[in-house]
Amino acid sequence: MGSWDRVALTIAGSDSSAGAGIQADLKTFAAFDVYGLTAITAVTAQNRAGVAGVTALSADFVTAQIEAVAADFPIHATKTGMLANAAIVEAVAAAIRELELAAVVVDPVMIATSGDRLLDEDGVRSLATELLPLAMVVTPNIPEAEALSGQKIASVDDARAAALRIHELGPANVVITGGHAAGDEIVDLLFDGALFTELPIARVPVREAHGTGCTFASAVAASLARGAAVVDAVARAQSYVAGALTHALALGTRPGPLDHFWQKRSG
Repeated sequence: MGSWDRVALTIAGSDSSAGAGIQADLKTFAAFDVYGLTAITAVTAQNRAGVAGVTALSADFVTAQIEAVAADFPIHATKTGMLANAAIVEAVAAAIRELELAAVVVDPVMIATSGDRLLDEDGVRSLATELLPLAMVVTPNIPEAEALSGQKIASVDDARAAALRIHELGPANVVITGGHAAGDEIVDLLFDGALFTELPIARVPVREAHGTGCTFASAVAASLARGAAVVDAVARAQSYVAGALTHALALGTRPGPLDHFWQKRSG
């Protein structure tokens, strides 16, 4: 896709099964020829069946990681994922402001695909008030958009209303991903504060989709790091995730993990 002259930072949790979290972010960045930096917020013991345990790092140590890499590298985009608690959310928001980190993509990770909670209630409130106003793009799925907007989403019109409410919290662009809706077609909805853009794509028939949210958000960040416009970054991320699902790997005891390098294998 290009020379390795772009850098992105992911601030997120570690997934020991490597399908989501920091590991998915780094693989996605690499697939877009973007050099990935990390600030780890929490370590999880998990596989695709569920989360067995979570240990959050101290907020001060998360800040130290961000400051260390920002002192050494130009950072062209920043993606946040699992932040675990309010103290970490507030520390990350403070670091983004103080270091003026560019092109912030917030994946508001609250609950794992397995149903395990990954951000406490105080953290959700802090995310809405402290972090979302700093975001160039926020990428909630439907349950996350319902939590942020305070309304149920059962249609594209509902998603538009929720996007308006989320936009009022401060992000420049809201993308509500449609994978949790029923039907053979997924519609991802982008709202930039003035215009709604619906991006439809055929649903890939899979039983599991572990890591798609992390992968989508990090693909958006990688494209932004490479200079893409937001609508183009979202469209590229949508296509990339669909391809990674289509080419899922035959590994482990459950339906295969995403193939983050499907484009390179296909090319």
